[in-house]
Amino acid sequence: MAKNYRAELVGVFGDPVDGNPTGILEEAGFAALGLNYRYLTLKVTPEDFDTAMKSLLALHMKGINLTMPHKITVLPYLDEMSEAARIIGAVNTIAVRDGKLIGDNTDGKGFVQALQMEGISPEKKNIVILGAGGAARAIAVECALSGAASVTIINRGQANAEKLVSTLLEHTDAKAAFLPWSKCQEIPAGTDILINATPIGFHPNGNEKPDINYDTITPGMVVSDVVFNPDITEFLKAAAAKGAVTISGLGMLVCQGALNFTIWTGKEAPYDIMYEALKKEFTA
Repeated sequence: MAKNYRAELVGVFGDPVDGNPTGILEEAGFAALGLNYRYLTLKVTPEDFDTAMKSLLALHMKGINLTMPHKITVLPYLDEMSEAARIIGAVNTIAVRDGKLIGDNTDGKGFVQALQMEGISPEKKNIVILGAGGAARAIAVECALSGAASVTIINRGQANAEKLVSTLLEHTDAKAAFLPWSKCQEIPAGTDILINATPIGFHPNGNEKPDINYDTITPGMVVSDVVFNPDITEFLKAAAAKGAVTISGLGMLVCQGALNFTIWTGKEAPYDIMYEALKKEFTA
């Protein structure tokens, strides 16, 4: 059999994108399974986005991740979309199959999978989310589609939060509500899962944490953070001190990457290897 010197290409389009670590975990997965794939971290400005999208087919790429500012701009280019991506109104992963661009959103799926790996399900749970941006939207929709009883959005801005609540009420069976984020915000009684879906506490601002009343976090409450660097945030430390079960953003990021891996390669992702590669990157 003739040698094949051509690698299958995947990657990410974004701007800024220099700090995106996804390639670390994806490349670790490819190496572990002996796959001749390469993950390219590519700076693509809004002005060059059309050209970049045409390159997917021209370069026979297997797929691409999308980060800011392209997750919504990409929608008209797609031939198909998953149900979740359609409801969320944003796509972060594309698979190229038979010349068609198929969009999905693995942000929320990665979060739900990270919960499930800890033996926790959103089903019939009362969920509270801090923030109403892209991550919050994806997580809220996936939790609702996974059977959450209710989703409460706590946010300082009203417009985005109310839009998200309307989306949940229209497209899912979950109850949904908006709470304005006030100083030392109390977490509603009966909350089962609390999620920080804001960038508060992300490196280099690792000493910061969301302005909430941590005394309203109760023992046994599940508390999760989308921030993955540092792995254990001040938010999670404060929650753990109140007896909460904590889940870091690192697991969510790796689950998201593992889903992308399987979408592109058709093979089960080596989660443990990918997790250790990313953890090593942030503790080196």
